[in-house]
Amino acid sequence: MNTNKLIDIKQWIDSRPISPFQWRVLILCLIIIMFDGYDAAVMGFIAPALIEQWHISRAAMGPILGAAMFGVAIGALIAGPLSDRYGRKRVILLSVAMFSAFSLACAFASSPLQMALLRFIAGLGLGAVMPNCVTLLAEYMPERRKGVMITLMFSGFNIGSGLGGFIAAALLSHYHWPAVLIVGGAVPLLLLPLLAVLLPESTLNLVVRKAPRAQIAALLNRMGGHFTQHDAFVLSSPRIQRSSTIAQLFSHGFARGTIILWLTYFMGLFVIYLLNGWLPTIMRSGGISLEQAAILAGLFQLGGPLGGILVGALMDKLNAKYVIGVVYLLGCVCLMAQGVFAFSGVALGVFIFIIGMCINGAQNGLQVYSPAYYPTEIRATGVSWMHGIGRTGAILSSSVGGLLMGAFPAQSAIFFILALPALLAALSIVLHRNVALEMKIKGAELNDIPALSQTLNNR
Repeated sequence: MNTNKLIDIKQWIDSRPISPFQWRVLILCLIIIMFDGYDAAVMGFIAPALIEQWHISRAAMGPILGAAMFGVAIGALIAGPLSDRYGRKRVILLSVAMFSAFSLACAFASSPLQMALLRFIAGLGLGAVMPNCVTLLAEYMPERRKGVMITLMFSGFNIGSGLGGFIAAALLSHYHWPAVLIVGGAVPLLLLPLLAVLLPESTLNLVVRKAPRAQIAALLNRMGGHFTQHDAFVLSSPRIQRSSTIAQLFSHGFARGTIILWLTYFMGLFVIYLLNGWLPTIMRSGGISLEQAAILAGLFQLGGPLGGILVGALMDKLNAKYVIGVVYLLGCVCLMAQGVFAFSGVALGVFIFIIGMCINGAQNGLQVYSPAYYPTEIRATGVSWMHGIGRTGAILSSSVGGLLMGAFPAQSAIFFILALPALLAALSIVLHRNVALEMKIKGAELNDIPALSQTLNNR
């Protein structure tokens, strides 16, 4: 390419096929999210063993499960603005190191209080990883394939959680519960140096942060470009003041869509984390062995990758919010069916898999929907705050799960209760008529903001 040209990076990425370098970014993010998924679900796998060893009630187990979710929420709220200011890669690597180290430390906890504290600190890292991996990948993928690629990456969370069930079942049959935590903490720590070398920074974020042109050109050349330090790289998206990123989530027409994302994510996570944290215990109370209960929890998570990929493919072709809403609604119907018919044996495993495919698949779809809603300057903040505020659903479900099981001991009752937030998630994303229109109006309004493109200072 000729020198001294203005190159709109987003348009350039959208116009090209996906390169091996971009596939590498996808695979690395998927691996990171797999570790995240394993660690997020690990306490659910060992909860029955902790209850038996420490002689605590199910209600007392709730704060331990909720501690990590509280940390996740705070971690997400903090990490978004940091990522927009200092870069996606730095925040991701620091977050992986944090949740891995403290997950490993949890294996040596000797009391419920110690476990809750360590899980809270591990949760800070967990909360920062997911939204920043979503944001990084979204900024590397062309629009026409973004739905499939982001949901494929996010399926790593379900794969990690699902495989964790089988790993936990195998370990628990030969070792005590600390072995499950040691595996989840040691493996990502060992791979952290490799991630530091191979994971790139977002080119879009480098433009926003006015990084040297040579650094941006080098990354684009790895995707098949032919650029030099003499080329100027710009973004056609409107300029947003980074000094007030959180306030910008409620400015320029973003407010309604922001609140909708928070509400939908809240409801979806309430269902997912109550099942993540309490499904083994629910099944255990029905006479199923600890190993079988862990496998059922794994099946719930393993349905997510298939559901996520199907949802992502449909979102690339159809109206995204209706795709997400319909899949949430199918999950609601399946939860009610399990409550009515109380399937058992193979049928129970199949139905748990289908529920996981619908609820996790729709939740994965929000990972595509949210980064597309915000411009680069506030994208990580918008996605992270959706995760952080929405995580209160996970906190609530983890904390009240034991109380619900005490008040409604029948297994079928829990599935009826979870059908309600699944229905509310569907309604919150589908029945808001102005979301799609708002996004169009938002683009028109922001076009009036000065400096629609950002150029780099000569360095």
